[in-house]
Amino acid sequence: MSPAANAATLTARRSTRFVAWVRAWRAGLVPFDELADEIAGDEEHLVADVPGTWTDVPLGSGLPVFAKLQPDDVRLVLPAPGDPRGLPGPGPLTGAAMLAGEAVMTPHFGIVPEVRRHTSGSGMEFETVLWRVHPVSGHRPGFQMGAAEAESELTAALAEATTQLTRLDVAQWRPELAGALQALRRPDSTATLPPGFDPRARRLFARASILDQVLTLAEHNAPGGAVNTYEAQQRDAALRPLTAACRQALVAACNSPLHA
Repeated sequence: MSPAANAATLTARRSTRFVAWVRAWRAGLVPFDELADEIAGDEEHLVADVPGTWTDVPLGSGLPVFAKLQPDDVRLVLPAPGDPRGLPGPGPLTGAAMLAGEAVMTPHFGIVPEVRRHTSGSGMEFETVLWRVHPVSGHRPGFQMGAAEAESELTAALAEATTQLTRLDVAQWRPELAGALQALRRPDSTATLPPGFDPRARRLFARASILDQVLTLAEHNAPGGAVNTYEAQQRDAALRPLTAACRQALVAACNSPLHA
């Protein structure tokens, strides 16, 4: 994988780590003291609108809102335009989750991340992540694909996308995307889930996490002038099923059953 593609794959969607580590904590598999650091990494995370608070609080002070929940009450949702699966009906939570493309759902509330960019007095730019709590009433997720089926669909979608992009000569105008897709045919990622997830879920999460970032690279770095509008549309059409399969795989991996 090229340096450009590798750099783009270093950060998974924040809600994936949030859900995985909170679920492992609620299953008694990881201590609460490790939770905030594992979720935030080297970022600053805050939580807004936590019941009983009047201001934004550090992530560690907001996590106890999950303390009475069972592991399977905490679910990852990765919505996209035209695909709001896992979200409640229209409202502030659904609107925020659709905008962010991710959310953490429970029967009683949802949490959606918002990245805020700041500039210090010296001109240095930095980011904070604000998780906003939105109340819901008796929300239950609908049907969810299991990890085995999601892995099969991701493999098939990756093979088809690779074939289509090879036909479109993607390597000519996006070599890092072509190289990354080829590398992902081998599940050799080091991305990890916390204790409690079985080998299939770990393998699926590792593969889908990197692929998710590669697809983000493709989406936010449009091809140059050597590619005409028709070719760009063909590229997008080839990647669309793979993007959906990737989101589905991340959801299936993070929401899969936990084992002691």
